[in-house]
Amino acid sequence: MDSRLPPQGISKELPFRYDQETDRPHPEAPPRYGKSDSRAKPSLDSLNEASPLLSPQSRDDDESPIASGTPADELDYLDEEKQEKSKSHWYLFVLTLSLGGLQIAWATEISNGSPYLLSLGLSKSILAIVWIIGPLSGVIVQPYIGIRSDNCRNRFGKRKPFMIGGATATLISFLALAWTREIVHSFLGLFGADPESRFVKVTSICFAIGWLCLLDVAINTVQAGIRAFIVDNAPTHQQEDANAWAGVILGIGSVLGYLSGYVNLPEILPFFGNTQFKVLSVITCIALGGTILISCVFITERDPRHDAPPPTEEMGVIAFFKQMYRSVRRLPPQIRKVCEVQFFNWIGWFPFLFYITTYIGQLQVNPIFRAHPDMSPAEVDEAWESATRVGSFALLIFAISSFSSNMLLPFLVVPSYRAPPLRKGAWVHRSGNQTTSPSGTPLPMSASMASFFPPPPDKNSHSRVTRLLSLAQIPWLSLRRAWILAHLLFALCMGLTFFITTPLAATILAGVVGLSWALSLWAPFALISAEIRKQDTQARKTGGTNEDQAGVVLGLHNVAISAPQILATLVSSAIFRIAQKPRGEPGDDSVGWVMRFGGVAALVAAYMTSRLREEGSGGKAKGKETGIEDRRSSESV
Repeated sequence: MDSRLPPQGISKELPFRYDQETDRPHPEAPPRYGKSDSRAKPSLDSLNEASPLLSPQSRDDDESPIASGTPADELDYLDEEKQEKSKSHWYLFVLTLSLGGLQIAWATEISNGSPYLLSLGLSKSILAIVWIIGPLSGVIVQPYIGIRSDNCRNRFGKRKPFMIGGATATLISFLALAWTREIVHSFLGLFGADPESRFVKVTSICFAIGWLCLLDVAINTVQAGIRAFIVDNAPTHQQEDANAWAGVILGIGSVLGYLSGYVNLPEILPFFGNTQFKVLSVITCIALGGTILISCVFITERDPRHDAPPPTEEMGVIAFFKQMYRSVRRLPPQIRKVCEVQFFNWIGWFPFLFYITTYIGQLQVNPIFRAHPDMSPAEVDEAWESATRVGSFALLIFAISSFSSNMLLPFLVVPSYRAPPLRKGAWVHRSGNQTTSPSGTPLPMSASMASFFPPPPDKNSHSRVTRLLSLAQIPWLSLRRAWILAHLLFALCMGLTFFITTPLAATILAGVVGLSWALSLWAPFALISAEIRKQDTQARKTGGTNEDQAGVVLGLHNVAISAPQILATLVSSAIFRIAQKPRGEPGDDSVGWVMRFGGVAALVAAYMTSRLREEGSGGKAKGKETGIEDRRSSESV
């Protein structure tokens, strides 16, 4: 059969119109009939060079997609899945921008929450219990919000209502927490209470703890919505790109969050408040609200009212845990293994993230305590205050290293998923999905990377640029292998704490660990997101529904992140009880032992990562199919 003949059911005589962007003709077709469902009938209006299933036409080739023999089922699939078109880097930037505001919120709570609560009179023993609220809320809230958003049929989308609602609750919680003293004193002052009385202080502490609990719930609600929002709106072959952008945005948020600790904000922005925490809370509200607004306004979700109706059963406590159990049983093998990796990965990361400043601070005060063994408590506090700033500087170096790595790694790692290959002889401009040379040889370059470089008039010049960029990629370095190396690097750095004796060496170590952190922000979310999108796309292509969508799967993934933090806290407390020395004595290496324990967990995580399936070009595992029914075992490194 002549390949230039149109597929059955499509007319040969189709009118052409010119695309104003490309000045090229492409066909219009009458609606197609014969399907029994109520979904909109696909048309050919969307079949231009931006489609991941069709080759873009060069200016000297007016051959239409119909004439080139594109299979009719691919045309149907494409029109139903318009979001599978490759997205530009600006789209992915706006899509992930809200994570930057969320990261600033996390940084503000983590870096300034403890000093603020202690300033209200909260004891350290109670403070340790209070900080367990965060992981506990992550274990419960994110899966619940995931299920709720999966079943949402709001005209604004599945995820936006939860993103906006959670962000609103977060803003109110931050402001109420920062102005706790003023609110409690003003209210109790109406009844003549003394601001310095014990009753007022205890009330202030209880008020702050209550708002902190609400803040953790609200932040987890926002995070659950944003992560599912990214999965839903990025194409399958660009999930790695989207999560790489997410890592970059998170890195920027971390740098800004840690950098704020060096600035006297009340002097610069006195109209936002008279304390550091008040000013930071206002800045956090502006950052989170602004980024959520931008993402929601400029990114359009697919209308969930066209999906199958959600389950009719009430989501009570028992029903929620039943749904969780069923979802865990149905997890695809690849996602299940990523969650297993994350469990051990976060046992390793939790001690480092929470205690690295204390570790470096101890190295800073050791020579001081040795030289002055009889320091007063006030002098000890002053020495520790200076040492804490040294540790905070190391965290800033860590954040900058992670941000730089997130910018560089996507150009070095070979993408696991690519859009379907283009027709021979085609070349790709900024909206293309894969860079191809004029000879038809695909270059290993992701779509958003290609979108950084618009095509010059001479397509041969564009090919040379993309060839040079493709040379930066390391052929054997897949995302899975890069994550394994990141675990091993982290374990090595934690082992080196046996030999580190100066704050400078520890700061350098923190900078090196930033590379591993960049992979931890990118790899697991990219692998899980691609699996979710593959299954959602396959289910919609076959006219079915995916029982476990992005919300519930990412919620379960967050359980694998939050639960080990509770375990790591308990183990760290036991190590501190055994190895900790009294405050003011030199040579306290208890934090070092906690971090080495994390290094051992990282070795286990590296082994678990080696059991993940290796994806090859085009989203297929080497040696096996990766369709929705794939349940075969994975290959090792």
